[in-house]
Amino acid sequence: MRREKRERQGKILTALSSAPSLRVAELAQKLNVSTETIRRDLDELTQAGVLNRTYGGAVRAMNTEPGSAFQGRSLPAHQKLAKATVEQIADARILLIGSGITAVHVALEIAARLRDIMVVTHSFSVAAALGSNTTIKVMMIPGFYHAGEASTTGGHAIVFLQSLYADYVILGPSGLTKDGPNDALPEIAAINTAMLARASKSILIADQGKFNQLFATRFANWQQVNMLVTDGQPPDELHQSMAQHRVQLILA
Repeated sequence: MRREKRERQGKILTALSSAPSLRVAELAQKLNVSTETIRRDLDELTQAGVLNRTYGGAVRAMNTEPGSAFQGRSLPAHQKLAKATVEQIADARILLIGSGITAVHVALEIAARLRDIMVVTHSFSVAAALGSNTTIKVMMIPGFYHAGEASTTGGHAIVFLQSLYADYVILGPSGLTKDGPNDALPEIAAINTAMLARASKSILIADQGKFNQLFATRFANWQQVNMLVTDGQPPDELHQSMAQHRVQLILA
């Protein structure tokens, strides 16, 4: 049992090296344990000084150097999805990008491969990942700071988005069902919905572990989605719903 716990906590720290924050519900599903087990793990890791607990999850310890999230070990699946996504947006001039682990990997890939574009985001981690490319203009969406996501949320953010236009919006949902994409945090879901309304084309990025996963808030239906970039064939019911609404499937 001790060995299993050490391995599980090691996986949590590895994930934290590639993301600004972690959510209890998502970790529990990925590691196939209860949310209570994850909370105990996070409490122990907090006591060890390697992370800080937040409501619903955890963030890197405050003494972590800025930018270290991008110097740690990357998750191969997220890198693969990010590369496949950036291949679809070569003609972009203005991008909207959401928050989360996958969004950060997309931002890193954009910084490496694109230039002379504008990216609008509510994620501080996405903005930091883009910072290495000085040809990219980054616009931060105002709002209330959400520590767990290192992002802005709330009414100010939504009102600000109403005046914008983008060629593409890129979002990483918590889960995907036949009814559409969803997110574990209603605050983030509200921003995702507002972003979707301001872009000509919408791209969702999700690994196959998110298929048929249902979280608190659905932020769109499949009719609002143009493309899904993923690493596996969706289950039949989900695939049929996507096909019915002509969602393009990109397998990384």
